[in-house]
Amino acid sequence: MKYEVVIPAAGQGKRMNAGKNKQFIELDGIPVIVHTLKVFENDPQCTGILLVVNPNERDIFAALADHYEISKMKGLISGGSERQHSVYNGLKAASSEIVLVHDGARPFIKKHMMTKLVKAASEDGAATVAVPVKDTIKRVLNSEVIETVERSSLWAVQTPQAFRLSDILTAHEEAMKSGFLGTDDASLIERSGRKVQVIEGDYTNIKLTTPDDLLLAKAILESERGET
Repeated sequence: MKYEVVIPAAGQGKRMNAGKNKQFIELDGIPVIVHTLKVFENDPQCTGILLVVNPNERDIFAALADHYEISKMKGLISGGSERQHSVYNGLKAASSEIVLVHDGARPFIKKHMMTKLVKAASEDGAATVAVPVKDTIKRVLNSEVIETVERSSLWAVQTPQAFRLSDILTAHEEAMKSGFLGTDDASLIERSGRKVQVIEGDYTNIKLTTPDDLLLAKAILESERGET
């Protein structure tokens, strides 16, 4: 089944301390966002990419898409004040029945995961990639442990997340009316009373947030080169 993908890339990623949008940081000589775009460019199921950007960086993203021959770029959409608003702007420009939302700074998603997500979303309306939590989780208040959380049912949620377009648009609009900001798009679906299927993902599907993540990203690239 075919899908389009909304990729929010308008945030400045201040925790990266790069002095620029982290999407432009190079991994193996190629900007992070290009690594991400190429996954969808090379997925036959993907029919269009909607990249949500800071209007001041539109020309940079357009030049990258042209230089790296990203032919599925359906539009460069202006972002909003929050990630949720940016995603909504991208969703409004989508037209496929199934739409994925994926962080621009997650360049290591595998194509077979998109197949599972699209199938789950087409059957149940919404699905997300996630991995079981490995570490012990403690609830802390004022630097004191107040509870050790039982972790067998805890999962760390990633992207992509897949939705029926009509459902996720409605969920965004309902959240907007009430002023609700969710931690991810799946939380908006949950809030509306609909279920979200979980597809077990990969621990290498990291989001590049801090400088330490770049070290791990380089190791993942080296490992992937060794497998080919």
